[in-house]
Amino acid sequence: MGEHSREHLSRKDSIWIQTGREGQELDAGSATGKSLGVFTSGGDSQGMNSAVRAVVRMGSFLGCKVYYIKEGYQGMVDGGDHIIEASWASSSGIMQKGGTVIGSARCADFRQREGRLKAAKNLIDKNITNLVVIGGDGSLTGANLFRQEWNSLLDELKATDRITDEQRKSCSSINIVGMVGSIDNDFCGTDMTIGTDSALHRIIESVDSISTTASSHQRAFVLEVMGRHCGYLALVAALATEADWVLIPECPPDKGWEKTLCKKLSAEREMGLRLNIVIIAEGAIDIEGNPITANMVKDLITNELKYDTRVTVLGHVQRGGKPTAFDRILGARMGAEAVLALMDAKPDTPACVVSLDGNQTVRVPLMECVERTKSVQEAMNKKNFQEAVRLRGKSFQNNLATYLRLSKLRPPKVMCDPTGQVCSSGKKLAVMNIGAPACGANAAVRSFVRFALTKGYTVLGIHDSFDGLLYGDMTQIVDPVKPIGWTDVHGWTCQGGSLLGTKKCTAARYGLDKVAEKLKEHDISGLLIIGGFEAYHSALQMTEARSKYDAFCIPMVVIPCTISNNVPGTDFSLGADTALNEIADICDRIKQSATGTKRRVFIVEVMGGYCGYLATMAGLAGGADAAYIYEDPFNITNLRDDVIHLKNKIIQLGVQRGLILRNENANANYTTDFIHQMFSEEGKGSFTCRKNVLGHMQQGGVPSPFDRNYGTKMASKAVDYMITKVEENTTEDGKIKSCTKDSAVLLGMCRRQLLFTPLEELREITDFDKRIQHDQWWLRLRPLLRILAKHSEVAYQTEGVPLGVDEVEDEDNA
Repeated sequence: MGEHSREHLSRKDSIWIQTGREGQELDAGSATGKSLGVFTSGGDSQGMNSAVRAVVRMGSFLGCKVYYIKEGYQGMVDGGDHIIEASWASSSGIMQKGGTVIGSARCADFRQREGRLKAAKNLIDKNITNLVVIGGDGSLTGANLFRQEWNSLLDELKATDRITDEQRKSCSSINIVGMVGSIDNDFCGTDMTIGTDSALHRIIESVDSISTTASSHQRAFVLEVMGRHCGYLALVAALATEADWVLIPECPPDKGWEKTLCKKLSAEREMGLRLNIVIIAEGAIDIEGNPITANMVKDLITNELKYDTRVTVLGHVQRGGKPTAFDRILGARMGAEAVLALMDAKPDTPACVVSLDGNQTVRVPLMECVERTKSVQEAMNKKNFQEAVRLRGKSFQNNLATYLRLSKLRPPKVMCDPTGQVCSSGKKLAVMNIGAPACGANAAVRSFVRFALTKGYTVLGIHDSFDGLLYGDMTQIVDPVKPIGWTDVHGWTCQGGSLLGTKKCTAARYGLDKVAEKLKEHDISGLLIIGGFEAYHSALQMTEARSKYDAFCIPMVVIPCTISNNVPGTDFSLGADTALNEIADICDRIKQSATGTKRRVFIVEVMGGYCGYLATMAGLAGGADAAYIYEDPFNITNLRDDVIHLKNKIIQLGVQRGLILRNENANANYTTDFIHQMFSEEGKGSFTCRKNVLGHMQQGGVPSPFDRNYGTKMASKAVDYMITKVEENTTEDGKIKSCTKDSAVLLGMCRRQLLFTPLEELREITDFDKRIQHDQWWLRLRPLLRILAKHSEVAYQTEGVPLGVDEVEDEDNA
């Protein structure tokens, strides 16, 4: 953000928000006089509270009166103390809680016109003409019907003297913005619904735990997960846990699936595997539309294979627990965008849903999404399952295709033998890790190996990075450069760290001539490098040396994998999501440790080098009061102002705990110790202060569902891209000569899609001294962090881009 951004942050008399598709400017407080209500409806999901909190605080920032409508539509119909004014303080301490603190209930009354008349009267009494609805497609459909009927409801209320002429005039229209809260991820028009990521965490934690006991006793387990009409949870959980079989409603198994399943499980046991995992969605059906239950599968395995088989129905465990960092941040971004969308709305503006498309928050017409969602079920009812999968969108289709290819017992015999040493193409691809270990790297390696084998390519695993490549005889590993077979990577997805081994060092430090010599010696036709900034820098160094060394004239792909998320060319790096969850979890426990202790502020240092991604996003996920980073310069005046601001919140609003995050390299002089001592001294009499340096625990843990799935799909794309380049650049004598800039690329998510960006282009946007990208997308979220912490001197630009549902569903996102 730099000095220009800090200038905005210090101008207390000129606060603005850029919003809407025309980019008009709004002063803070410019919405004074407007009222909006927020409610949750239908099934609860983790992350709803974060969205509610963001609506309240963004609305308050703009000067709106914000009301909680408790117990969903039922509270709207009942009125009274079910509709109460919200305050900044009332939304404190809720974002880390699961469920919804304002309640949710099914409401038969609202289905009747008389119920909607009562609801309209109650809203008019509070002058509420803007509604934020957080729920599923049924809740959003009800809100749209309510909006369509609004004028006729007002006419009837006026005709029966239940409202005045003045009320009829002042509340002549109502605007609706929706957010989808559903763990099933069954709503078309968004890549992820609020709560889905948290539910996946619950499922994967359960599968990982069950796997240990299943292996001990050589058991088979059948796990039933939620998903009455949508198989997303089951499918992604199967992909992330290497499940042996998955049953979902959109893609029923072929006739005779029972025999196929038993044959596969039996073959796996013959290969030495000690457990079998089958995941089934609660709405699973066969090709004729008949239900398939977990007990049916259990009985099949028990009777046919005589395996000790158990059923675990996870049930509402999937809805429970605290939200993940992803769901907290998603709720915060969507909640803020929902308020801005309402402020943009005109009386004739169609109701919209705030959705997620890749890494971009978008506004999509509500009813387009609802109709698309209904059409999926209609296709399944007609047994047109191929159409149902298509309607779910490209992301769902790719998840399904990826799982089906990875879950096979072995590669096709015509392509490769299971050991990976004899393959039809006769060519070798190589994979290596460079940089600090990060979760998700092993999932990417597994995916790369198996997809390459199915295409007929041998994959060489380079152990211990350049040490293994150059000094194999001196390492403790036998054959540090050797083929990786199909079963060699079994079970890698769920493991953290780097099973290949890694080291933080660039190619140039080892000598590019030596690296080139070894690549040529092993006859490598394509190279995948998974790692952090060192991986990107090494690949760039080799690319720039192509004119000197022919061995570098091969396709090279970099998959960013670092918790710091500091690699240019991508919005997300593998490992960053797992690290964020670790930080959010630790911060929750740190704050909880002060329960019963009045007025305590915690100063927490996080990793990231010079990149402030972890500090900023963990600040959003943890409800931090401030996050100090290198990219957003700060001085002693800023620190003083933040101390005063925190003291005022504690004294005037009754806040009991504060959280300050600092990136490890935020400032050479304003160290974590300095900030701790300053806050301790200046806060005397108002609060006490404690310091925590999180250290390497941020790199540990098991990979999150996002990192497992992201790594798997990134490697899948890398294989396809690399092999295409190999085949395009194979000379008549069978040699590879690939020197174009698009043959040395970095694969990353850029806003709405996965892109291969030439390394030479990324060089121009890289700060090699600080090891960061010059312009980083997440810096635009920093003002939101300060708004949610009740800072008023903030500039914030809307994220929302208006899209149609087809534009969202056609994107190929991870």
